[in-house]
Amino acid sequence: MKQLSLDEIDANFHVPKTVTDTDITWRDVRQAPFAVYGLYDYKNTVPFRRMPEETAAAVSAGVAELSYNTAGGRGRFSTDSDLVAIHATMNRIGKMPHIPLTGSAGFDLYVDDPATGTSRYFRTFMPPFDIVDGYEAAVCFPSRKLRYLTVNFPLYAGVDTLLIGTRDNATVGEGLRYRNSAPIVYYGSSITQGGCASRPGNCYQNIVARRTGLDYVNLGFSGSGKAEDAMIDYLASLEMCAFVSDYDHNAPNPQHLRNTHCKLYRAIRAAHPNVPYLMISRIDFDSAYTENLARRDVILDTYRYAREQGDRNVYYIDGASVFRGLDEDSCTVDGTHPNDHGFFLYADALCAELKRAFTEQAFL
Repeated sequence: MKQLSLDEIDANFHVPKTVTDTDITWRDVRQAPFAVYGLYDYKNTVPFRRMPEETAAAVSAGVAELSYNTAGGRGRFSTDSDLVAIHATMNRIGKMPHIPLTGSAGFDLYVDDPATGTSRYFRTFMPPFDIVDGYEAAVCFPSRKLRYLTVNFPLYAGVDTLLIGTRDNATVGEGLRYRNSAPIVYYGSSITQGGCASRPGNCYQNIVARRTGLDYVNLGFSGSGKAEDAMIDYLASLEMCAFVSDYDHNAPNPQHLRNTHCKLYRAIRAAHPNVPYLMISRIDFDSAYTENLARRDVILDTYRYAREQGDRNVYYIDGASVFRGLDEDSCTVDGTHPNDHGFFLYADALCAELKRAFTEQAFL
């Protein structure tokens, strides 16, 4: 008996590999009226990158490679088309056993509300399982009307070009703008990069952005967030409205964390005296491990130092408390990397502190 594939049994699992509609006009997301957020010099840089090539190479080989991953990239526009399609050419495809392909290599689509600045998920542009160097996909709305849209880029893939397709006779205009001109800058590990969200919109920074209407830059690098001097200098040079330090997992040991954690704080604070500074300890905290206690002490020492210096715009999130509760054992895929539920709890903790920080500044 011939073995049937799942999509032969259940058509709901079928993923087309190309867009067959013929009445589609394709436009380059690098060109107006589209705007791309979260990626470095996107109009002039091919492929898309998260930071300058020379700077990334000066930090480490890991950062140089992962800077091609488009985590945090977003394209915004508006259209009255009832069909929206993508055609992506890609140079890296992140395939891992514990993160869905829709998260590592897929794009997803949100509808933005101009009245509130918030966004709501609509559909995922499904990548085929045998994806090699890009793919096409389309989604359809039930009616034709003007919508403001956000397309989130993949978390663990490299993108050369992204074309957005709409009906030939549709209007295409500017998208919704974020409330802040300077972004929140997030620095950290694979968790910061988005591992292991089921799709890009479920990494914690995207959740925070949807709830607050605030732009951001994702500088999370799997296994490579170690606060090297070159990275510290680059982070301090960026425009920002807030900074989030979340690299505990990638510091090789507590001593490395002690050598770099307060140094990073001092560099950011010297360059940006007034922005909120948030620091997070690791979320998979187990007090039975002496090293975890030592790591948390280092981060608390930085926090106490900042407060002793008179800094009232510094905030500490105890990672051990983020997943605490009846379902704390249901928040990760492997004991470390959050699943979607874990990322939503992560975003809850961050939103509470960011709202407190920005309220005190009369920003929100």
